[in-house]
Amino acid sequence: MAELGHGDSVVIADCGLPISDGVERIDLALTPGIPSFFDVLKVVLQDMQVESAVLADEIHSHNAKVSACAGDMQQAGIAVRLVSHEQFKALTRNARAVIRTGEATPYANVILYSGVVF
Repeated sequence: MAELGHGDSVVIADCGLPISDGVERIDLALTPGIPSFFDVLKVVLQDMQVESAVLADEIHSHNAKVSACAGDMQQAGIAVRLVSHEQFKALTRNARAVIRTGEATPYANVILYSGVVF
């Protein structure tokens, strides 16, 4: 996190998201559900200045908790953009790192783009 520059991205992913070769993988998955997507997101948001986030549009029909989380991020001043899951996977190829959680619910993934503190 300390090496992120403005506009760099980090992905927080469920245990099923494919991770492209060449992208750093931080694998936290211990067992299904541990740690959860939400636990990891909470910690990362405390440490990272987030300017914007990208999530798969499918969250609205397949994962109400992640959909609600997107609304919470918007209320916190984070610009949120929705794309298709295929577009989402393509965007992850440019991430500085993918943090793989034990989350085992569909579409529990987010790309966080680093902002600046001033």
